[in-house]
Amino acid sequence: MPATIRDNSARSRFELDADGVTAFLNYRAAGQVMSLDHTETPVAARGRGLASKLTEGVLQEARRRGLKVVPRCGFVRAFLDRHPEYGDLVA
Repeated sequence: MPATIRDNSARSRFELDADGVTAFLNYRAAGQVMSLDHTETPVAARGRGLASKLTEGVLQEARRRGLKVVPRCGFVRAFLDRHPEYGDLVA
């Protein structure tokens, strides 16, 4: 997982800090499957690729942990459509 992305397990979300704001991706874990439920980037930070960087980091972390993902978030689904190299992670 890139050093700038952290798993805030107490809040069930991955976080990415940039320029004084935090983008996050909410998840739910059950066994070897992680549901990726919602991605949010503060309005002031949109359009800079933070959500994509966050999503890619989360998918890399899922792969590292040997997890499958269920992309419930529309942004994550669209990211996966554009990046078929992560298709093997989808449950």
